[in-house]
Amino acid sequence: MRSNFLPALVLSALTLLSSLSCQRHGDTLQTGDLLFVGSGGGSMDEAIASATGNLTHVAIVEVDADGNRWVTDATPQRGVCRYPLDTLVQENPGAVFLVKRLRDTTGVSAFVENARRFVGEPYDLTFLPDNEAHYCSELVRDAYRRPDGSFLFEEKPMNFRASDGSMPPYWTALFEELGMPVPQGVPGTNPQDMSASPLLETVSCPIY
Repeated sequence: MRSNFLPALVLSALTLLSSLSCQRHGDTLQTGDLLFVGSGGGSMDEAIASATGNLTHVAIVEVDADGNRWVTDATPQRGVCRYPLDTLVQENPGAVFLVKRLRDTTGVSAFVENARRFVGEPYDLTFLPDNEAHYCSELVRDAYRRPDGSFLFEEKPMNFRASDGSMPPYWTALFEELGMPVPQGVPGTNPQDMSASPLLETVSCPIY
């Protein structure tokens, strides 16, 4: 689920510059921000990166009344879970972090509350819709709904193939174990495409 992206070293430098800029202008993380994570290694990250791009994960930020920073996300290790943002950072050493914010922040508290209702569900290893399990960007899609119930973030046909058209061995082995075909072309989401949504703008602020 990936396309070409800047090398990690360049992205790290840009992230540092963004943090310095944020400190000068006083911007801080806000409830409802989306935190996108660049590949930190691992078989699944590499398989996702080969298909869609460098951004392999997305988490929903929440800042409570005491200033404590939380994320709600979906991972193979935890399923859907709410936990301290610092834990996410510490568990992804060397990863690149990109903060995106809705241009219209109306209703963001409701979106975060929607996400928290899914806490405790398993991770969606099948990447299929509406099965009481979620992968990371699917969680965001299902949480960020308009008052009429429609999704803010649109689905697209999912791609699991590498840029040369081959199927990464990770996906072949995973779906063989699950006893199902690779869901190539099934409607879904991925962090790379979601980060490019015109509904979002990049926010330069430190997360450390």
